[in-house]
Amino acid sequence: MGDGAIEQGAAGEQGAAGEQGAAGLTGLRRYMWWTVPGTTLAVLAVLVGGWLLDGDVPLWARVPAAAALAVELAASGVLLGRRLAWLPVPDAHPRPPVGRLTVAVAAGVVLAVCPLAVRDYGLWPVAPAVVVAVVATYLPPRRRRALVAAAVALAALPGGVVGLVAGDVELAYAALFPPGLVAFTAWVTLGPLWAWDTARRLDAARRLEAELAVREERLRFAADLHDIQGHHLQVIALKGELAERLVEADPARAAAELKDIQRLAADALSDTRAVVRGYRRTSLDDEITNATRVLAAADIDTALRLDPAAVAFGLPDSARHLLGLVMREATTNVLRHSRARHAEVDYLISGGLARLRVGNDGADAHPAAPDGTGLRTLAERLSAAGGELTWRRDGDRFVVTAALPVNSPAPPGASATADGAAR
Repeated sequence: MGDGAIEQGAAGEQGAAGEQGAAGLTGLRRYMWWTVPGTTLAVLAVLVGGWLLDGDVPLWARVPAAAALAVELAASGVLLGRRLAWLPVPDAHPRPPVGRLTVAVAAGVVLAVCPLAVRDYGLWPVAPAVVVAVVATYLPPRRRRALVAAAVALAALPGGVVGLVAGDVELAYAALFPPGLVAFTAWVTLGPLWAWDTARRLDAARRLEAELAVREERLRFAADLHDIQGHHLQVIALKGELAERLVEADPARAAAELKDIQRLAADALSDTRAVVRGYRRTSLDDEITNATRVLAAADIDTALRLDPAAVAFGLPDSARHLLGLVMREATTNVLRHSRARHAEVDYLISGGLARLRVGNDGADAHPAAPDGTGLRTLAERLSAAGGELTWRRDGDRFVVTAALPVNSPAPPGASATADGAAR
């Protein structure tokens, strides 16, 4: 199982989550379609259609109202269905379909004028209320609220004016019912659409979270691969240079170094395969032992000061893994960025913290800045686990210090590796 398998597994989980989310949104969209366009158009068709079938309504009002009803139903259905297909973007809305909106508004005006002309104060605001709600769905929130507020305020005028002129006793009803109907229609239309937009945003955020999880796993894998390959290759290069210098002066020693290079190359291959499979976990104990051997091969005198209590302490695996990475990176930096003759490694537990310090002399005057896969990345990982990683220069001395709580939580990405090891 290689890097491709890791990506395929992550992509598979992301794809499965995407399919579940898509299925959920499909069901919700179907429900929303019946709730918003379906209910709105059904109410409009029943109320206005019933009025058109009333024999007391004059023919001159029924004919244009019937044509306007057909246009209104078609335009509103298309507009509300198209609105449900939009992917909501905060503070940004696509260009509204002005032509269809104009047709819907014109049909709504006809459906308001015809009933109002025969003084049907309960029916005339139905179509305008639907039109206001449909137009409002295509506006950003601030303009949407302004439109609804203006429509509610103006809805009292037509019926109130006609009732006042005609001297009807239903003047209060003619003036107060339309504003209430407009407000209610806008509420029952815009409320579900707001819920739908929220669901779409949450689904988009979930998909983004899945993509970020895949990228984070790739970065974790790249960091682990760098920790292993960079260290092994640095030691192989060092031993190769040493063997080259000894090949004539001390052939036996050169042969021993070449055997070490062969062993290190095999170890690098094995460790790389282990990282790909998720089995390998860097250990502080192993890295200290390895550092001592590697630094000795580089003729660097190394002083180890290990607190026996700290060595025997049952530090969590996640903490040993992080401190092992620090030990490995510090050793690699000694080999790569210094002409050290002496180095020291201190490890103890004090004040509830496991403390590891690696220092050396002969540090370069202008070393390369720690890159994103070195000390800086390790500092971020220790910080996420509640610890701290610092490094400082004092003349030609360079010291790396790590502190980690003895009960530190697993760092980000560690759980995935541990799960892989368990399998």
